[in-house]
Amino acid sequence: MPLYLGLDCSTQSLTAIVIENDGATRRVVLETSIAFDQVLVQYGTTHGVLPVTDEERTQGVAVSSPLMWADALDLMMGRLASQIDVSQLAAIAGSAQQHGSVYLNRRAAEGLSALNPVKPLASEVASMLSRRVSPIWMDASTSAQCAAIEAAVGGAATLARHTGSRAFERFTGPQIRKFAETDPTAYAATDRIHLVSSYLASLLCGAHAPVDPGDASGMNLMDLASQDWWPPAIAATAPDLASKLPAIVPSAAVIGTLSPYWQARHRFPPARVVAWSGDNPCSLVGVGLVREGRVAISLGTSDTIFGLMREPRIDAGGAGHVFGAPTGAYMGLTCFSNGSLARERVRDQYGLNWDGFSRALDDTPAGNHGRLMLPWFVPEITPFVAGPGVRRQHLDADDAAANVRAVVEAQMMTMALHSQWMGVRIDTIHATGGAAVNPQILQVMADVFGADVQRFESGNSAALGAALRALHADRAAAGTPLAWDDVVAGLAEVGARGRIVPTAANHAVYRDLLQAYAQFEASALRDS
Repeated sequence: MPLYLGLDCSTQSLTAIVIENDGATRRVVLETSIAFDQVLVQYGTTHGVLPVTDEERTQGVAVSSPLMWADALDLMMGRLASQIDVSQLAAIAGSAQQHGSVYLNRRAAEGLSALNPVKPLASEVASMLSRRVSPIWMDASTSAQCAAIEAAVGGAATLARHTGSRAFERFTGPQIRKFAETDPTAYAATDRIHLVSSYLASLLCGAHAPVDPGDASGMNLMDLASQDWWPPAIAATAPDLASKLPAIVPSAAVIGTLSPYWQARHRFPPARVVAWSGDNPCSLVGVGLVREGRVAISLGTSDTIFGLMREPRIDAGGAGHVFGAPTGAYMGLTCFSNGSLARERVRDQYGLNWDGFSRALDDTPAGNHGRLMLPWFVPEITPFVAGPGVRRQHLDADDAAANVRAVVEAQMMTMALHSQWMGVRIDTIHATGGAAVNPQILQVMADVFGADVQRFESGNSAALGAALRALHADRAAAGTPLAWDDVVAGLAEVGARGRIVPTAANHAVYRDLLQAYAQFEASALRDS
């Protein structure tokens, strides 16, 4: 039976998931991870991020090592070769943290094709780098570059209409502009600028790999309509940039086979290599969001809502993002800074544990008698709030139970309010993240959205999504294509077990309360 490998290079680790396919069913046969801090200690990372100076930290700089990622890939392929029958491997696809970029010089094209299987991969790659470090998604040091790019293309709304997002500090386009401004000599020596995804795909193929629309759309550089680089954004970002970027190909494209390096070094077959994508687009597949109407809500450090859109609708408010989706459609995503931190702040403020937090939700009514909170404990992304601070309306700060319900209701209502731009009628929510273990929180979610909620055991959803993408592309290349619903069946679908359904009366309460919440938020934003 053929095997399909999905790799995910996240901020902190490289994860592999191998699935086996017998035609009708498929199952995970191996899942394994390499934690950068623990396994590759020589790089000195903390949570996968290299140390920076105090001044750089103040500026918001966050970088990692492209050589560390190469080392991890080499170690992972060796591990896989010792644990599975790699002769059965049919195809590989991958996922990587979005917005990270890798800078290669003119030696890279020849060097990638002539890797020596006797040598560790990182030692071969070192001479190909024109920049020693890679700025990653956490880097927020490009505010000036964002403003300049927006001004050059006619404003934030114009940039968002074409690329799916206003200029964001964490996106790759502004990072490239900063590099060209601050180190023009190294920029001039750069022959190819890869995303983390296309960089790792290049190492597998032994040639410069293209990038897919899902990851390219996280750069502020790709035109959503044409799914090609948008010339005004390219011109506004850096000199001669068009010649330095990879081509954009469909997500299902087979971009090559495993190079002779891997065949000789770890005895892999010439398996098909599928275009890699970003972690968010791969997670879309990994949690089964392959039709409009299903969304995922991740209740983590930050709260995130994302889902499939048939058409690339744009958030006029500038907070939401539109990416390409591996299915050929689009995905909308909105992120909220005050996620688990806000819930934990309220829990700790009133001396509660999580059981007490849940009892407080049980002991208070839906709608909280109109008592509202804006839980902006830290600066908020959506809506944009630079000055943090909790705002309350008709809510006594000493009422523990009411404040517990207020923070949870506020988080669900702000997600409902600020996902309306997607234009999607939500009928099913896949809940993930640490707080998704709490059924009382999920009941509030179901009641606010008026949608069924199922806790999804996502685990490594990006790696799983990559493995499923490998299966989908391999079948298409073989002339026996599978529909996306069939691809995710059994592994990334949600069943009826444990489903939480909305209470009609509670949903009616929240329909009215949402209007009051929107007015409260708008008033607070005007006053801030």
